[in-house]
Amino acid sequence: MTRTLAGRTILMSGGSRGIGLAIALRAARDGANVVMLAKTAMPDPRLEGTVFTAAEEIERAGGKAVAVVGDVRDEDDVHSAVQQAVDSFGGVDIVVNNASAIDLSGTETLGMKRYDLMQDINTRGTFLLSKAAIPHLRASVNPHILTLSPPLNLAPHWIGRHLGYTLSKYGMSLCTIGLAEELAEDGIAANSLWPRTLIDTAAVRNVIGGADRARAPQIVADAAHAILTGGSRECTGNLFVDDEVLAAEGVYDLSAYLPADASGELELDIFVDPA
Repeated sequence: MTRTLAGRTILMSGGSRGIGLAIALRAARDGANVVMLAKTAMPDPRLEGTVFTAAEEIERAGGKAVAVVGDVRDEDDVHSAVQQAVDSFGGVDIVVNNASAIDLSGTETLGMKRYDLMQDINTRGTFLLSKAAIPHLRASVNPHILTLSPPLNLAPHWIGRHLGYTLSKYGMSLCTIGLAEELAEDGIAANSLWPRTLIDTAAVRNVIGGADRARAPQIVADAAHAILTGGSRECTGNLFVDDEVLAAEGVYDLSAYLPADASGELELDIFVDPA
């Protein structure tokens, strides 16, 4: 792919590991700037990486990084991250709403603290980070908001399976549709991206299982790169699936994204039905 993110400034929520870090590293190889707002300041034996180790990886990959320890639920932390992007790199070109909480409990067993956590990080966090960056996105030449959230699959089996989580993730996707419409005249793109299959991340290993039936996070990173290097006025309001984005770029061989210990058929991700 010849399009590049060189010199562009990305403001990302989360990203200490997994898909968010993969997106940041793909941008860093182009020479992008990444401001990462994440809570993980200290190592956790259950989760690899912190916001500081992520920043080090970004700089080793060829980008510039600013690590901001903060919570996407906290308005002051969000505005501080935006201001640090402006102070360090002169503005914000791209927002990536990556931070997300997951709990697949059914309605009766889902505690309201966990419900509130998912709503606050997933839907509210997406709304808040996007809102705070809008004035700076308007000043960008090719501004994008990319949210890691699913297609709005209204099949009852998905909504009924884990209602609390579904509400929070579909809220993120509704933010995409609403922002795309609201910001169209400003030329600010808003799109969502979701993997067709499970992705080998800590969340999958710890919550869902089946990492041996999952693709590597780099497939989502390459799809995100394709979206974010496209024209913001020509591509907005979409709820993309990763392999469809790559197919539009002429990439059909996805074998490079298979894990070394792949065993058997890949497992479809939540909210994705068989074709």
